[in-house]
Amino acid sequence: MADVFTKAKRSQIMARIKGKSTSPELRLVHLLREIGFKFQRHKKDLPGSPDVVLPSIKLAIFVNGCFWHGHKRCARAKLPATNILFWKAKILKNMRRDAVQRWELRKMGWHVLTLWTCKTVTHATLNASLRRYLHAKTNK
Repeated sequence: MADVFTKAKRSQIMARIKGKSTSPELRLVHLLREIGFKFQRHKKDLPGSPDVVLPSIKLAIFVNGCFWHGHKRCARAKLPATNILFWKAKILKNMRRDAVQRWELRKMGWHVLTLWTCKTVTHATLNASLRRYLHAKTNK
């Protein structure tokens, strides 16, 4: 299927996509406040500048967009029908960079949690995922 927008319009649309303070990220922040965790956002001194960091338990959380970070078997990660080679290369580069950053964080003693936007749609879903992870990490 051909794109319904011109190249210039599609470029303008893509350029407006936010990387910080997205809806799923804000839901996570509100939930962490509810639970009572102290956190920091966008720590530039850590590899990948994690979206949220819980220093007390050395947990770095990334809230990844399914399309931009190549979420496997996710409908939201479907590549556009045009310029496929460009998009494949871009997404693959993002995935490789993400893997290196997670490895570097683990090497520094951090736990890494990746939340996908498709899994953080509702407060209840995010709450269940986060509590399950935090329970597993803090009750070892």
